[in-house]
Parts: sequence; structure tokens; C-alpha cells
Amino acid sequence: MTPVVALVTGASSGIGRETALALAARGVKVYAAARRDMADLGRRGIRTVQLDVTNDESMRGCVETVLSEQAHIDILVNNAGYGSYGAIEDVAIDEARRQFEVNVFGAMRVAQLILPTMIGQGSGRIINVSSMGGRFSMALGGWYHATKYALEAVSDALRQEVRGFGVDVVLIEPGLIHTEWPKIAADHLRTASGLGRYADIANSFAAGLEFTSRGFATDPAVIARVIANAATGSRRPRTRYRAGLGAVPLTTLVSLLPDRVYDAAIRLFLKHAGDLLSLVRDPVPESR
Repeated sequence: MTPVVALVTGASSGIGRETALALAARGVKVYAAARRDMADLGRRGIRTVQLDVTNDESMRGCVETVLSEQAHIDILVNNAGYGSYGAIEDVAIDEARRQFEVNVFGAMRVAQLILPTMIGQGSGRIINVSSMGGRFSMALGGWYHATKYALEAVSDALRQEVRGFGVDVVLIEPGLIHTEWPKIAADHLRTASGLGRYADIANSFAAGLEFTSRGFATDPAVIARVIANAATGSRRPRTRYRAGLGAVPLTTLVSLLPDRVYDAAIRLFLKHAGDLLSLVRDPVPESR
């Protein structure tokens, strides 16, 4: 029997790694792709491939490797991405461009390379890992949110274009997830805006992001199960899946609030983010 074949990008850690494991557990032949070492996945029988989604030669080589070994690809999980936070004024345009290269153009280029095979076989699923931050925007994350808004837009367009060829396009919109992402975003935020005119809110928000990286968030395995279900669990998957801490309530609330009320809430949150989250971590002892 011909195996179902999946390519998972950004598979060295977090959601990507857990997705590779979840799909493999369902009998899918998984190719895990990333720039970093994935020896642990290799020891579990998952085929690993080096991939840099900012390098066209690397992307071509990755897809060609899968096709040369399997002759088809049934599932693409575009998970590679990162968060580069900082005030719009402070973040270098080259860094903003790099975030688009990784989060949007890299994902769509891999899809372009795989689509002829999926269309030729009359079936396939492209699963793009977006974020609840693709449904709303907040200060200090403007460039990151812009990439996720863009990923949502091109995914919607692509879904409409390829559905008639038997290919589904699915968006995953995670909430706060316990991965390396919050710590990386906090580091970028401090580097970009930790000393300038936005320092007060930047350092407060960075402290909040670091708190989520210590466990106040959803396990990435939860999102991996959602992705695996979208990839293999239904003949007609939903177009969007929201999961993880905050994803459903926050996107729903933001859609209902007037812009000025939302803006005021964000200003208040950023000013006190570090203090609020420290109360969760170190609650006031009950009096005896």
C-alpha cells in the first residue's frame, strides 16, 4: 500500500517537531525539515531533511529529495516561522523583510514547488500554521502580525484557486503555546525597543512573553494533534482551526470591541503585562 507522505517545515522544535511525531504515529511517512539538527527525530524513524526557507536552492533541494524517494507528497505543513517584536519605528526594515521571507514567502514558495505534484495526483493538503495574531494586531508586534495577516490572505486565495484540483488549504491559528517562540520574541523586543522611547512598555511586555515561555501556555502537542486531525482525520477539513490558550476567546473578543476600546485595553495590558503575569506566577499568600 502506498504510504501517505508529509513534509513538515520548522520541525526541529515546538509545534513542528510534535506535528512530525503525531503524523508518524498515524502511519504517515514524515519528512521533517529545518535548518537545525533533528537527530532525535531521526532516531525515531522520521526522515530528516535540511531546509532554509529563505534560500530557494535549499527549498528546491528539499522538495526534490522527498519526490525522488517517494514520488508524491500528500501533506505539506508550513510551520517554519518566528516572531520579531519591536516598535514599528525601531525594527530595521531589513529585519522586517526577513520576517516576511520566513513567515510568508518561504511558506508560499514551498507550496509553489509542491503544488504541481498535488494537482497532478488530484489530491493534497497544504496546512499553513498562522496564529491568533493573524486575526488581530497589537503594539510592538506590528511586523509579526503583518506576516500572519499576509499568510491568512494568501492562504484564503490559494484555497479558492486549488480546491477544484482536489487540493485543500487549511489555516491553523494557535494561541499562546509553550515553545521557544516567546523567549525569541522577547529577545527581539528588548534588542529593538528595550532602550528607546518605547522602553517601558517593551520591557514590561518582554517580561510577559518570557513568563509564557516558562509554561503559562498550551503544550505544542495539543496543536500538533489539531494539525494531524486536519491532515488525516476528515475528508473535508475546516478552513481554519483555532486552538491553544486564548485563541478562541481573544479573537472573538477583539472582533466585538470598538477599535478605540481595544486600543485602550492594549495600552493598559502592555503597561502592566510583567506585573500582571508575575501575580499569576507568584500569587499573594492567603491570610491566615
